Amino acid sequence: MKRLSVTAFAALCLTAGATYAQTNNDEAAQACQSTGLLALQEKSSAITDLVLDMETLAVSSADTKVENVAVKTVVMGDAYIARGGETGKPDRFVCLLGEKGKVLLTFFTAQ
Repeated sequence: MKRLSVTAFAALCLTAGATYAQTNNDEAAQACQSTGLLALQEKSSAITDLVLDMETLAVSSADTKVENVAVKTVVMGDAYIARGGETGKPDRFVCLLGEKGKVLLTFFTAQ
């Protein structure tokens, strides 16, 4: 019974918003890439570039809030962080966008 509930919940979460693969000119992906790069460069001047893997990137429309801040889009996928011109293994990337495409949060975690 518990396993069925978890599966049903997961299916509901997956169908809650539209998810689609990205192209190189997607506005949400571009906003997340540029804002994410600036945030990373504030922490380390060695970071020279941020490349989002468009094959793994998914954009989901959302209609939720974090406290009283509306979240309209969630972008997730793999990102390659270049340090000194060299790119290592991909990091997982999450980006939340609010009203008018404003980037609210960028988050990176090593896989």
